[in-house]
Amino acid sequence: MRDEIRIYNSHDIQPFGVNPAPVQSHHAYAAKLGLPFPLLSDPGLLISRAYGSLKPDGKGIARSVCLVDRNGLVLYSQAGAPGADIVLESLRS
Repeated sequence: MRDEIRIYNSHDIQPFGVNPAPVQSHHAYAAKLGLPFPLLSDPGLLISRAYGSLKPDGKGIARSVCLVDRNGLVLYSQAGAPGADIVLESLRS
């Protein structure tokens, strides 16, 4: 997502990441990886569980992409790191 941020932004989409680490560690982590989007802290894995993004053992977050509209409707959800073109195809349906 980091490398395709302009594509998402051109579609008026605000990407964000979800990480189980405390908020205090996010600034350094985001700077180290050059993340151009905010990170949400999910230490109890509640967000990740709600969006089906837990690892099979339920103890961590599995990389995944969810596209949620302003009303909270999930438009797209996929494990892994599909490219922006694949994710944005869900808007055309």
